[in-house]
Amino acid sequence: MKVSYGWIVVAVGMVVSCIGFGAMFSLAVFLEPISTATGWSRSGVSAAATLNFLCMGVASLGWGALSDRYGTRIVVLAGATLLGIGLVLASQTTSLPAFQILFGMIVGAANGAFFAPLTALAMAWIVRNRNLAAALVSAGMGMGSMTVAPLTRWLITDYDWRIAMLVLGGLVWCVILPTALLLRPAPGTVHAGGSIAADPDDPGLTVGQALRTPQFAIIALTFFACCATHSGPIFHMVSYAMGCGIAAMAATTVLSAAGLAGLGGRIGGGLIADRIGTKPTIVFGLALQAVAVSLYLVVDNLASFYALSILFGTAYGSVMPLYAILVRTYFGARIMGTTFGAVSMVSSLGMALGPWMGGWVFDTFGAYRWLYIGSLIFGVAAVGIALTFRPPAAGGAGLRRAVPQAS
Repeated sequence: MKVSYGWIVVAVGMVVSCIGFGAMFSLAVFLEPISTATGWSRSGVSAAATLNFLCMGVASLGWGALSDRYGTRIVVLAGATLLGIGLVLASQTTSLPAFQILFGMIVGAANGAFFAPLTALAMAWIVRNRNLAAALVSAGMGMGSMTVAPLTRWLITDYDWRIAMLVLGGLVWCVILPTALLLRPAPGTVHAGGSIAADPDDPGLTVGQALRTPQFAIIALTFFACCATHSGPIFHMVSYAMGCGIAAMAATTVLSAAGLAGLGGRIGGGLIADRIGTKPTIVFGLALQAVAVSLYLVVDNLASFYALSILFGTAYGSVMPLYAILVRTYFGARIMGTTFGAVSMVSSLGMALGPWMGGWVFDTFGAYRWLYIGSLIFGVAAVGIALTFRPPAAGGAGLRRAVPQAS
């Protein structure tokens, strides 16, 4: 049986997301070793993660627009080149501000080239199993925690944090650059000034019109609150476990367990959404995420950390691919790279909040309790906003009426 080339595109998306986001999220493993070796505060190092997400968010909009116009392959190649440069230079810096710029701003901006463009391309290729395609690309992010985090921990233990970060930069170049060459435009698309072929379900909005709809605001705010809920617990998971007496490598495997569960959650969320609908799946996943965050207030041993990581990873993983599906459903394929980039930009503000907040809470109170309380508040808010989702009118008519139309 002939396999659609679209599934090769999906596989490339998984590999690129795994290595790219795995390298960026590895700062959670670097946090304690860098702080110990350099004397930099945890909040100072954590600020690099905050900058990661802020810069990734702003860059996602630009990278998404470029992918709509010029194609995904050139965008991913440029992002991978920039990502490797950021990691290699950050590994050699002796200044905290320089580290924050190199790892925070450059690495973050580079990663903006991956998620939105690759998801849009995969969904353009795959028609019958579109939700699954988006879920698999998103699953690559979870694979990064399973693979890159343990590799990073091993390199730090056997060498030091600088060697580990230098190796990650080389890995990005050696894996992502050749893999990205396999990306191709979906049938019926034209880039370099062209546009995607007409879609009967396309509401026909410009990017500006789409960004002014209430549907965009609801999707973006839900994604923001969702990310604000899980970003702090994810980033500080290793440090929190070590603070509870868990050995460094075991604490890293706790993060890997969350990544593995997130992988299953992403695929399961996409499949479940195909059967019961996107809104019920998102609401349930967000509610489960809020419950999981609250349980971090009572967890205290390795077995309970593993169990909670599985629950937490499954919960946040199950909703992550669904925002792309909503964007495609409401706004169509023609401007998906740009609109999903804009949604990702808003969500990145939520991702930026957690690492900084956790570092500040720990430096101020010597514990993470208030981090989880704050995350729980955002988790409840995410559920409330998600409950306001409404299905689009047939053919996008409701969206066309929601904004002024050009005469």
